Amino acid sequence: MRHKGFSFAALLLLASLILAACGGGATTQAPTAAAPAAAPTAAPAAEAPTAMAEPTAASAAEAPTAMAEATTAPAAAGSSTLPALEANAANVSQELADAFAGKLKGTKVTMTGPFTGEDANKFNDAVKEFEDKTGIDIQYEGTKEFEATISTRVDGGNPPDIADFPQPGLAASFAKSGKIPDVGKYIKADWLKQNYIQSYLDIATLDGPSGKITGGVWHRGFPKILIWYPKAAFDAAGYKVPTTWDELVALQDQIVKDGDTPWCIGIESGAATGWPATDWTEEMMLRTTSLENYDKWVAGTLPFTDPIVKNAVKKWSDIWFNDQNVFGGRKSIVTTNFGDAPKPMFEKPDPKCWLHHQGSFITSFFPKDAKSGVDYSVFYMPGLDPQYGKPVLFSGDLMVPFTDRPEVRAVESFFSSAASVESWVKAGGALPLQKDASLDWYSNDVDKLVASVLANAESVRFDGSDLMPGVVGAGTFWKGMYDYVAGTVDLDKVMEEIQAGWANVKK
Repeated sequence: MRHKGFSFAALLLLASLILAACGGGATTQAPTAAAPAAAPTAAPAAEAPTAMAEPTAASAAEAPTAMAEATTAPAAAGSSTLPALEANAANVSQELADAFAGKLKGTKVTMTGPFTGEDANKFNDAVKEFEDKTGIDIQYEGTKEFEATISTRVDGGNPPDIADFPQPGLAASFAKSGKIPDVGKYIKADWLKQNYIQSYLDIATLDGPSGKITGGVWHRGFPKILIWYPKAAFDAAGYKVPTTWDELVALQDQIVKDGDTPWCIGIESGAATGWPATDWTEEMMLRTTSLENYDKWVAGTLPFTDPIVKNAVKKWSDIWFNDQNVFGGRKSIVTTNFGDAPKPMFEKPDPKCWLHHQGSFITSFFPKDAKSGVDYSVFYMPGLDPQYGKPVLFSGDLMVPFTDRPEVRAVESFFSSAASVESWVKAGGALPLQKDASLDWYSNDVDKLVASVLANAESVRFDGSDLMPGVVGAGTFWKGMYDYVAGTVDLDKVMEEIQAGWANVKK
């Protein structure tokens, strides 16, 4: 159990997530165990991944000040940071230095991942300058069926050179079977320690057939504790941003009384259908029980059938299963794509729904003409129980190689630098996880607001389903959430079905 007295250490972790990603906090911070069951340096293994540990506070006093600067940083300006990476390339890897020297010109690197639509465009824009400079052609193919696609391709002997994994637990299963080469054999350890906080390196450390390997490097991250709303209409209606759970419930009820629908919700996502409901479950776990219990749940030692987990699911389903609360009613949730779910919030002259819970990446799915700070803004999903403080759930993209050629090594090395995500950050919707980024990259007030929201966190955990073994986190958990929301099974039965996935985890 964490009380508010823990806030300084947790605040520094959040400061490190932003500041380390944005040029601050040069000191690498070693994590401490968040719970007796989680080893300080243990990486999430394929069978029972540990939760991310919390770094100790190196200078808690300066964290709030530094975060305040993040909310007032000027809009993106100035030239690219790629030349700085080029100058430092030899300290990252020999292959990156060779790439900048033109020695790998004319080669190509194939990639796949979950980026589609606008996100795919932003990714391609983010790597274009590197492609032009080095002559390496990064051929990215996005798919909404990533989890199924990557498994089929790897099992069929046709993997991409690099895949973007939102789920370290799924990547860990491939590492265990020897399908992932060790990035640590060519990206220099000093660079990785310099450019990432230790907790990120821990999560990227996976179990290989002969021991632990560095399975990939982190590209971007995003908090998932955000509630988006149509700001201009919201203000005109006289609504106020809630700061407590009771105020959030009161706002929801007031919207209903006014004859409108509070929530925009959708969990359809092709083969990944159900994952938004896993996020809500994780949010409620962090708000209704201790961090130790969250960690045990992620590791599989606190079963889904436990009343603690059932209570967390019931908290959000009490909202979802009231047709007055959801645009289209409960039945629409399983058929509405997660990217389409917030669109009714932007309808004119009046929003059709007013609140949408999703990570910071969701802005890529907003209408292209929607103006940040005018047509939409964001607030932190309040804590539910004061004894558990202000928790933050976050996730990120782990760039994992499946082949080991010089040009693949060079691109993987490039991803270890914030230069690989710079233009995406400036365009909005991405948060750099590397330390060689700049606060100046934040391009709008909403991105700055997200940074200030993070600064107030009192505990932090990585997305639980993404850390669980793939057969559970991206398997029975996703499917079970669909079945539950669709109404084909009750709460007790679905918890049994999800828990059954752990029996298929290889020992």
